[in-house]
Amino acid sequence: MLRSLFTHAIAASALLLATAPTLADEAEPIHHVSSEVCSNCHQEIYRQWKGSMHANSTALKDPIHGTFYEMVAGSPTEEGVLHKASGKYPICLQCHAPNAALDKSTKLDAKVAYNEGVNCIACHTLKHYKGIKGEDGKMQLGIQAYELSDKLQAPIGINDGVNQLAAASDDPFGGAGLGGSGSQKPNPHLGEPIVFDGQIIPALPMEANPRLIKSSDSCMGCHDQRDNPHGVPLCQTGNEYRDSQSEVNCLACHMPIANGIANHSMGGGHDPAMVRRALIFDINAEPNGDTLKTTVYMKNQLPHAMPTGAPFRNLFIKLTAYNDQGEVVWQNAEGHPAKSDPQAYLSYVITDDEGMPAPPPVATKVGDDTRLRPHEERELVYEIPAEGVALVRGEVFYNLLWPGLVKKFSHLPTDLTDPVLIAEYEQTIAVN
Repeated sequence: MLRSLFTHAIAASALLLATAPTLADEAEPIHHVSSEVCSNCHQEIYRQWKGSMHANSTALKDPIHGTFYEMVAGSPTEEGVLHKASGKYPICLQCHAPNAALDKSTKLDAKVAYNEGVNCIACHTLKHYKGIKGEDGKMQLGIQAYELSDKLQAPIGINDGVNQLAAASDDPFGGAGLGGSGSQKPNPHLGEPIVFDGQIIPALPMEANPRLIKSSDSCMGCHDQRDNPHGVPLCQTGNEYRDSQSEVNCLACHMPIANGIANHSMGGGHDPAMVRRALIFDINAEPNGDTLKTTVYMKNQLPHAMPTGAPFRNLFIKLTAYNDQGEVVWQNAEGHPAKSDPQAYLSYVITDDEGMPAPPPVATKVGDDTRLRPHEERELVYEIPAEGVALVRGEVFYNLLWPGLVKKFSHLPTDLTDPVLIAEYEQTIAVN
């Protein structure tokens, strides 16, 4: 057994030595390393990340972002594309394709790491958060908000200093037993390339950086605030979070620990289960003469607005009364309530100079913001004619796009344009 292990180690070392010059000659910058490399060891984390919006953040993978990108910049498969309004490198790539942004590339299919969006390297090379405003007061967004490292930043790191000290001493075993048997496995995070399952894994040195990786600072470069060219705030989750004065960081909700690892699915606005969990919703209908005084109750449990993120996300409420045959006898709105019952439409409105709703790239003013604020409780009261009512049903729907954009972006798949039911409540009414 020992001879077999020794022979295997010699063979692996020989292969590594034989290929070392090639690795040195062809070594790429760390931000060109694909997450597929990481998947060799971190299989479950890779599987989770692969299905996340971080992995699908580029204009080639996210149809909503891709639609806006082509409107304001151009094709994500062409090099040298500039933002049409400013004539500058598209700022959206600093968040949506950070590895490409480091190379000032706009051809997102040129490298695997470009089209992986916010991949393993993009997050784990963030070393220090500088804030989204530079000393000159100008916005520095995405990776521009960070000092970067050529070493992987980890919440804990390797921490094998005791082993190294023992190895340099007279310990005949070189400290081999101090870290347990796992410490002897090939590990590219120790700073040298390794052979794993017959393939060469490049050196990916790692160091501990809990102050960034275990805090909301690792999120804020992209999720704090984003203004359009006219200074209109678009994404502003960071400001909302600070207003809430919450001490619970982003990772607690978006990367909970399960089975011993932080969940890298990073569910958010595209995850109906996350949105459902965020809202407490019920209704209470009480007889009041010839009417039912019906109170709709909502509470946002989040330390940021609901919905947050992209400004076109919205909620709307449908309240319906039925008779004992299941027929509709009253409803707060026919179709979408945006016009007929505006209190039941929760959205962030941005407008043009005339106050008309405008898409994010061209909006010049902020209109009404009727979203639920962090931890806000809100009640809506309706007087429903009581005659014949056997049941009152309330529903809350979540939509990724404003109704106008749903019509305009008819090319998008329906799973992105159709409203999603995120809360429902029914109350039976005693019929006299």
